[in-house]
Amino acid sequence: MSIKAALIDLSGTLHVEDEPTPNAVEALARLRDAGVTVKFVTNTTKDSKGTLHERLCRIGFELDRSEIYSSLSAAVAFVHNGKLNPYYLLSEDARQDFPPEDPNRCQDSVVVGLAPKAFNYEQMNKAFNVLLQNKEHKLVAIHQGKYYKRSDGLALGPGCFVKGLEYAAGCTAELIGKPNPYFFKGALDGLDPSSCVMIGDDANDDIGGAMAMGLQGILVKTGKYLPDVVLSPPPTALVENFADAVDWILKKNQA
Repeated sequence: MSIKAALIDLSGTLHVEDEPTPNAVEALARLRDAGVTVKFVTNTTKDSKGTLHERLCRIGFELDRSEIYSSLSAAVAFVHNGKLNPYYLLSEDARQDFPPEDPNRCQDSVVVGLAPKAFNYEQMNKAFNVLLQNKEHKLVAIHQGKYYKRSDGLALGPGCFVKGLEYAAGCTAELIGKPNPYFFKGALDGLDPSSCVMIGDDANDDIGGAMAMGLQGILVKTGKYLPDVVLSPPPTALVENFADAVDWILKKNQA
């Protein structure tokens, strides 16, 4: 079956901070020209959708803001559907995507994303107490990545802070982002998984999560790729970078 749609990870796959990965801008154009639908899917929780769109356009990519589906997007829907009034451990930019706090209601949950400035004792302790004061202990982890790629190397992700709150409050977080099926169902938005492929640098969150949903998975050796992370079943393809992943898709569709 030919590939009709590609879900493309952002940080570490399409770009690293403000630098596209090798030949990624041109490769994305080739993928579009071949008639493959693209959607950009990311666990990035530090930047709002507007900031992500502005950055990608600034470094050379052509895309519409509506083509971005982030774990923030999924979390906003989760908060809205659950009528929650959370305490947020988020960056100021990411917080813009969420509804305003209702001062007439008690905070009934905690939402955690990548927020380096918020991971201090005072704010973590506040989150801990919000969880203790609510019987449901609703802890929402936009994602719980162990680490992510920056220009100066790997950096600590929000996962350890989520796990700390789980341990202290005696609760289990509701995971929203990759590799959760909730995320991939939202990203697919009705597309047939068997005709879709996920391109990413994270063996577990990108590739393992997508393949469990019936997509094919192309793992790239950029970003936070680590050769000693073994995935079972293995990725559909292992390639050097995003441009090579596009070559793989186009070759498969021509077969």
